[in-house]
Amino acid sequence: MKSPLARRLVCLGSLATLAGCGFQPVYMPTASGKAGPAQRGLASVNIPVIPERPGQLLRQALQERFGNDSGGLPEYDLTVSFSIAGEGQAIQSTTIATRIRLTGTANWTLVGRDDKRTKLTTGTARAMDGVNVFDSQYFASDLESEAKQQSIAENIATQIATQLAVWFRQQAAKQAG
Repeated sequence: MKSPLARRLVCLGSLATLAGCGFQPVYMPTASGKAGPAQRGLASVNIPVIPERPGQLLRQALQERFGNDSGGLPEYDLTVSFSIAGEGQAIQSTTIATRIRLTGTANWTLVGRDDKRTKLTTGTARAMDGVNVFDSQYFASDLESEAKQQSIAENIATQIATQLAVWFRQQAAKQAG
C-alpha cells in the first residue's frame, strides 16, 4: 500500500500533466477570482415552467445548479420537454410487474432573448432508475416512485447544466481567440 505522501505526489504529477495539455475545469473562475464564463452563463439562464410533477422537480433542480441569485435580467431562456416513462420488469406468471424501470428523457433548447429569439444550442439528457412494486404496500411504492423521479430529475439536471457549462466555455474561448 502506498503512503499518503506517495499518493499526493502521484496526484500532483497527474495535475501537472493535465495542465500541460491545456486542461481547465469547466467551472474555473477567472484569474481575478470572479465567476468564470460557465458560471456567468448559467446564472443568466431563465427556466420557464416545465409541466407536470416530474417537470417541476427538474426545474427546481436546474435552478439550484444554475444559481441565478444575482437579480440581473436573464439573457437566455431554456425550454425543456421532459417525461418519465415506465416499463414493467420482473413480471410474475400472473402478469403483474414487481419492478418498473423508469426512463427520464429531456430535450432542451437554449434560446437568446433577442428580437429573433435565436436558437443557440440544443441537447438531450437521459437517466434511468428502477422501482420495486409492493402489492400490499401501496404507500411505500408511491414514496419510492416519488424518490426515484426526484433522483432522475437531479441526474438530468446535472447533465443539462454540464452540457450548457461546456457550451458557455466554448463560446467564451471563441470570442477570446
